Order: sequence, then C-alpha cells, then structure tokens
Amino acid sequence: MSSTSTMPAGRRAFLRGITLTGAGAALASAVPPAASASSADITVLRRATLIDGTGTPPRRDVTIVVIGDRIAWVGGGHDAPLQKNARVIDLHGKFVIPGLWDMHTHGVVQEKIAPPLFVVNGVTGIREMWGFPEIHALRDRIERGEVLGPRMVIASTIIDGPVSLLGPLSAKVRTEAEARQAVRDAKAGGADFLKIYSYLGRDVLPALTDEAAELGLRVDGHVPFLVPMEEASRLGQRSFEHLFGLTLATSGREQEFRRIMEDTPIDPAAPRAWFEMVQSLERQAAASHDPAKARRLYAALIRNGSRHSPTLSVLNVFSQPADTYADDPRLKYIPAADRAWWAATLEPVAPDTPEEIALERRYFEHLMTMVGRLHRAGVGVLGGTDCYNPYVFPGFSAHDELSLLVRAGLPPMAALQAMTRDAARFLGRAATTGTVAPGKLADLVALDADPLADIRNVRRIHAVMTRGRYLGPDERERILAEVEAAAKDPGIPAARAACAC
Repeated sequence: MSSTSTMPAGRRAFLRGITLTGAGAALASAVPPAASASSADITVLRRATLIDGTGTPPRRDVTIVVIGDRIAWVGGGHDAPLQKNARVIDLHGKFVIPGLWDMHTHGVVQEKIAPPLFVVNGVTGIREMWGFPEIHALRDRIERGEVLGPRMVIASTIIDGPVSLLGPLSAKVRTEAEARQAVRDAKAGGADFLKIYSYLGRDVLPALTDEAAELGLRVDGHVPFLVPMEEASRLGQRSFEHLFGLTLATSGREQEFRRIMEDTPIDPAAPRAWFEMVQSLERQAAASHDPAKARRLYAALIRNGSRHSPTLSVLNVFSQPADTYADDPRLKYIPAADRAWWAATLEPVAPDTPEEIALERRYFEHLMTMVGRLHRAGVGVLGGTDCYNPYVFPGFSAHDELSLLVRAGLPPMAALQAMTRDAARFLGRAATTGTVAPGKLADLVALDADPLADIRNVRRIHAVMTRGRYLGPDERERILAEVEAAAKDPGIPAARAACAC
C-alpha cells in the first residue's frame, strides 16, 4: 500500500503482518489511502467469543483487530498480528456481536439524550422514520464526530392522504401529480427513503411508487388502510410497520371488512374515529385467520422483497394499563417534558378495565403469533422499536424488542439477525455493516453472557465499539450519568414525535 511510506516503521511492520495473514484485501478498505498513524489508531480485542451475525456457530478465542473505524482482521487469538503500540483489550469470557440497528425510531433530535442512549445500549445504527432538517443536521454532526450517536438512515417527511392524523409537517397528497411532487421533494430534501402513512389513497399509490422507483427511493411505512397488503407490496412498498393490516390481509372476511372501510367516509374534523374503526376491524379479523390465504400473502411478500417491522415494543406498551411503566428506572434518562407527553398520550387510549386489558393482551399475543408465522414462512422480519413513543426508550427498548421477537417464535440467532445482518441487507449496507468481518465498520458490542443461550443477555453490555471508538464499562457509566444529568434540565423541550408513527 502506498500509504505505508508515510507511516512509522512499527506500524508498517504491523500492516505487513496483517497482509501476510490474508487480510490484505480487507485492509485496503479498512485504511483510507491518506491515513496516518494518528487517524487510524489500532485496537486489538483479544480472546472473545464471536457471534458474527452470519448465522454460523459462535467462535471461541477470537481476536479482532481494528484500525481507525474499520475491522482489519478477525481470526484465532494465537494467529493475530500484533504491534507494540496497539491498544490491547482482553475480552476473555465476553461475547462479541455486531452493533444493533433499531429499524424504527423517532425523536432523535435531543442530541444529549437519544443519540448517546442508543450507542451505550449497543445500538450503533437507526432508521429514523420521520425526516426533518434538524435530523439531517444532527446526522452531519454525528458523522463529523461532534456528537456521540448512531449511524442514521433518514426517511422523508411522512406522506399521507389529504385527511390525516398528522400535523402540518407531513406531506398530504390527493392527486397523482401531488404524489409525484411529494416524491421529488423528498429526493431534493435528502431523504434516504419514503415514509408513507395510513390514509394515503389507493388511487395515488401507484404514481407514488412509480416516481420513487424512477428516483431510486425505497417506499416504507404503514400499509395505507384502503390498499390491500399484497397490492401495496406488488406496487413496491418494501417494509410494513406495526403489523397494521396484517390480520385483515390474512382474514377470510377481508372483503367484508374492506367494504365497511370503503363505505365509511373519513370525517376531516375527526380523522381518529376512522382510524379507530379500522383498528376495531383488524381485531375482529384476527378471529377469522385463513391459513391458506396467509400462505399466499407470505409468498407474495417474499417474491416482492417486502418485510415486516413489527415494533413489538410499542405494541406491548399500548396493550397494557397506562401506569404499567410509572416506576420504570429508565425514566431517569427521559426529560420531564417527554415523561409528561408520554403519560398524557397513553392514558386516554390504554386499556383500563379488566375486560379491556384481557382483550388487548389477547390481541397482542395474536400479533406475536403472527410474527412467528412470518418468520417461519421466510418473510423478512426487521427489528424496530418505535421509540420515542410512550415508554419506548432510546437504546434500552432494542433489548426489549429482541426479547419479544424471541417470545414470538424467532430463535435467538434470528432475532439478533433481525437487528444486525438482515437490517443491513435491507438498507443496502451489507458490505459495510451487519456482520463482523474484515473491511467492515467497527461497530461491535461486547456482552458479559451468551445471547444465544438467553436473548436477555443482550442487556448485559460490557462495552460498545462505535466507529472504532471503544466505550468500556467506565466510559459507558460516565455517558449514562451525563444523559441522566441532561434529562434533569427543565429547558429541554419534548422530542418531536407522533404516536405510533
């Protein structure tokens, strides 16, 4: 490599050692051509058990060499090339996994709260589901190293129909021309993908997905309620959020329920009433599940490359009484304005009576069963939480989501892959993230116990590496203390988020 001529002799010897062990090709991408010793520091993680995210069994006594923000070498501990000035960290007894991706987030703009909470909890990447200029600006600051935070893939502003639950910050389209313009505006605004919403019209979705394909933008979000799921998938919607529409799409009574929806006008003065009617129909549809119809839908989703992001964390919260999380110790990291917003948002919609609670819990368990069916059928499942909705905590709730995915029927390895390898593949980032291999970004999590033995062990974080920066136990505690102190600032406004977005 031409860059070695400017490096100290010790480092040149180290790089030569890596090349001789077969990692030369990976190193070419791990160290930029203009790198110097100061910009590409070396960290050696020794004697870990590696769960690399590919699905292969754990490998014991593995050493991972990191140069700058890239993984340069992965192999047996006795074969690792060493350098005198490298930082060596012994991870004997620890389990290393790829950094997690939370595939459905909101409200990251509070830079002293959400971004560091994601990282210290091992969430090194997020898919932010409602794009604002402030979020793009924050991502730029994170990328420049000015703020500690995750990698971010950012949606457009939400695109919905002319009548919507959402405020003026969403794009409301009535005609095909307006739909195409909304897509062009999203592209011009730097959106990584389009986020569509529940009230988008069936007549404008083809124009929107067509324009998105022309401009190279993926279409994700809520399945528009008036659009059958298979049709939305065929037109180009690539992720479906919250399991909305799934019980309808697999019900033997779908056409009956759709006639009710089509015959009931949406009152612009009270759009939530129509939303609640549809949710009631979805609950009724759960009782008429048609396995053959479901198999046909799953085959179509697989054929079209569409996935489901169940966001079980938020569904779990909304299926329980409003005071369930009143004493949650994680609340100390949440500013008062958000805690107040959470309580006020959840209280009027949470189940209250024993009958309501039992009904909501049965429906939630049915949705969990459907997630297991999706996975067993081969439909891609993405792990997202829908944080900053009530009691869905940045970073922490990623661990909740993994536990819920396992409860739903995914093996622990598959649950981990839903937030690592499969997330990266969906985002088109498999070449740089999602698994642990030479040449990939150094986003790693070291755990004190085996997550494949018990998925709850993802909560037992020993250290996090983000962009090649190693956050050991002491630094993680320091960052958490800083977040807790920042959350006490009464001047922090509530995070801008919308319920169940």
